[in-house]
Amino acid sequence: MISGSDFTMRTKRIIMSIPKGKVCTYGLIATVAGSPRGARQVVRVLHTASKKERLPWHRVINSQGKIGLPRGFGYEEQRGRLEEEGVVFKLNGSVDLDRFLWVPSE
Repeated sequence: MISGSDFTMRTKRIIMSIPKGKVCTYGLIATVAGSPRGARQVVRVLHTASKKERLPWHRVINSQGKIGLPRGFGYEEQRGRLEEEGVVFKLNGSVDLDRFLWVPSE
């Protein structure tokens, strides 16, 4: 069940909508959820609700197409989950956003 403020609810709904094999950025989610400067709020939503509400947190990356988590603190798990879904990483560790970015229509 989705709970929280309107922004939080929209954010969760958008994250739940990201299809397997695609990614979305914190900033794009924030913009579509109604707070163009709210990328850090998206991080907070992911941190507080991912496990409880089974959000596909691993599909959310930064605007450079990179995983924001440090190595040894979730990076490997996130990358592994994305690769299992068919997301390919470039040599520099980023995802080709032209190929894998999902743009919400909400």
